[in-house]
Amino acid sequence: MTKFESSIKPINYPVEAVYRNISDLSNLERVRDRVPADKLQDFKFDSDSVEVSAAPVGTIKLHIIEREENRCVKFESEQSPVPFNLWIQVLPVTAETSKMKVTVQADIPFMLKGMVAGPLQDGVEKIADALAQIPYV
Repeated sequence: MTKFESSIKPINYPVEAVYRNISDLSNLERVRDRVPADKLQDFKFDSDSVEVSAAPVGTIKLHIIEREENRCVKFESEQSPVPFNLWIQVLPVTAETSKMKVTVQADIPFMLKGMVAGPLQDGVEKIADALAQIPYV
């Protein structure tokens, strides 16, 4: 398994608000309009899972496998060309601010690692950037 970690992102909302939003995927409805239609199609979700089609990868479906209140939400791929886990860690900085990090651990075949490691690291960073910009109200 290969691990990819984002940089730590500051968030101007309390940890409780951030956790409440990331631990219930039905909250994605509020940010649906921010998903680039040219990059992602068939964006579906419920409270515990999310599914999206992304060219050239195909359909990716994730479901939540663990919630640690006000600390972490862990996901596992249910449908993906490469099995992987994703977790979002969030910690308080002050009573009104927090910080977040996104980690992906993927089972990438050795022959593909050189081709996909850069794009995967970039993707993890973009996910973290997007999560840091969401209004967690």
